[in-house]
Amino acid sequence: MLSFPTTLTPLPEIIDGLPNISGWETEILSVVNQDQPVFLPTTNIRLEDVNAVFAIALHMHQPTIPAGNGGTLISNLQYMFEHPNEGDNHNADPFAHCYSRMGDLIPELVNQGCNPRVMLDYSGNLLWGLRQMGRGDVLDNLKRITCDPTYQPYVEWLGTMWSHAVIPSTPIADIKLQLIAWQHHFAAIFGWEALARVKGFSPPEMHLPNHPDALFEFVKALKECGYRWLLVQEHSVETISGQSLTHKHLPHRLIARNSQGETISITALIKTQGSDTKLVAQMQPYYEAKTLSKQQIGSVFVPPIVSQIGDGENGGVMMNEFPSAFKQAWWDMVNNGAGKSGVVGMCGTEYLELIEAAGCKPEDYPTCQPVGQHQIWERVSPDNSQPEAVENAIQELKQINSNFHMDGASWTNHISWVKGYENVLSPMYQLSSLFHQKIDPLLQTDSAEPITRQSQYRNLLLHNLLLQTSCFRYWGQGAWTDYAREIYQRGESLLQTTARL
Repeated sequence: MLSFPTTLTPLPEIIDGLPNISGWETEILSVVNQDQPVFLPTTNIRLEDVNAVFAIALHMHQPTIPAGNGGTLISNLQYMFEHPNEGDNHNADPFAHCYSRMGDLIPELVNQGCNPRVMLDYSGNLLWGLRQMGRGDVLDNLKRITCDPTYQPYVEWLGTMWSHAVIPSTPIADIKLQLIAWQHHFAAIFGWEALARVKGFSPPEMHLPNHPDALFEFVKALKECGYRWLLVQEHSVETISGQSLTHKHLPHRLIARNSQGETISITALIKTQGSDTKLVAQMQPYYEAKTLSKQQIGSVFVPPIVSQIGDGENGGVMMNEFPSAFKQAWWDMVNNGAGKSGVVGMCGTEYLELIEAAGCKPEDYPTCQPVGQHQIWERVSPDNSQPEAVENAIQELKQINSNFHMDGASWTNHISWVKGYENVLSPMYQLSSLFHQKIDPLLQTDSAEPITRQSQYRNLLLHNLLLQTSCFRYWGQGAWTDYAREIYQRGESLLQTTARL
């Protein structure tokens, strides 16, 4: 069992009507920055018995919108329940069931003698919205598989951005705020020990920054917040020589080099193929893993891993076909190695801990970098890198190739999170700038109570983070961009009227 300071008291989940997203930064960082293994002490799988591995993750999100009574902030899921005749809002109840059902499926399978695994990624918006709606039943069901030692070894939570912000266009100064906001909120719901186990990260939309400075700051923030690895989309990265990945079923070392020439790295598990929920709903990673055999990392032969994530509730195939396919795969494994040998399911951290205990070293993992960076470093010597030289190289590449950009890459590369959304992005960057102008000087002052624990600060932070929600840049112009404008106006007004903290 992970240890952490016993003096820590449980965190409140809601404070003055707002989600707990700030105020305990020191305590959070002390809990998440521990080196003890998470799964190794409890795993029932021996690596030498395994030929290949698959890892399934479910992504869940509902945005917060200013659409409640009198324009109050509510979950879009609540809006769906209250307006069942609009669009596909009739799916509100099935969606709510999907958010809860892992709390039933995992115990059911374990009690049947199966050895299931699942990774869960829930946005902060969704967690808050469920509480706002009075759906504590969903959260309690999730607590069962998160906190009960009987079921916890089968489930891994992945951290994410609190408000489902796509990282390449998130103001760099806010990346770490998003990470720590989610960690606060998760710890308040599930407890300190559960937070200490969160070591993997799931970027919203699998969106990876490819600008050297944005990527560097992202990886730096991840590591400062205690993360050991992240999921990356296969097509969002390239080898150091600019080629497609050739060992996509092995963990990689993601290299981040900034325009100053500094480097930092983090382990990446490669999510293969595109954004097709059918891959998860029909348990394709399990069947693909059956075709694979052990591969070499350094001097160690290890089972390869097929990593896949999909929306846990979105689309008929996920709502209707996934539960039976999920159960069928684990039943199948019971008859083929009892789910502990041959082809097995694992969680990401479990897999990495097992192969590293077997002698793998992260420095021996194949390396990768975000797509497009090879072309930059062809023009700029990494040994003599300067911001101006990097920026000149980027501009030169854009002139040579109209498709070259530094907007990042995701599982939805047919959609831009930037083009056509200047009326959302400009206010978003403006609100972030105003927020930091007001707050950053105050954070330098000594105070008996952290400024970040004050409700005025928390409300300002909430609006800043909410405006970065990706949904406001997904559906085109209209109601969703109007929501963004309203959140900006409220945030700006709060900054103007809030007394000195």
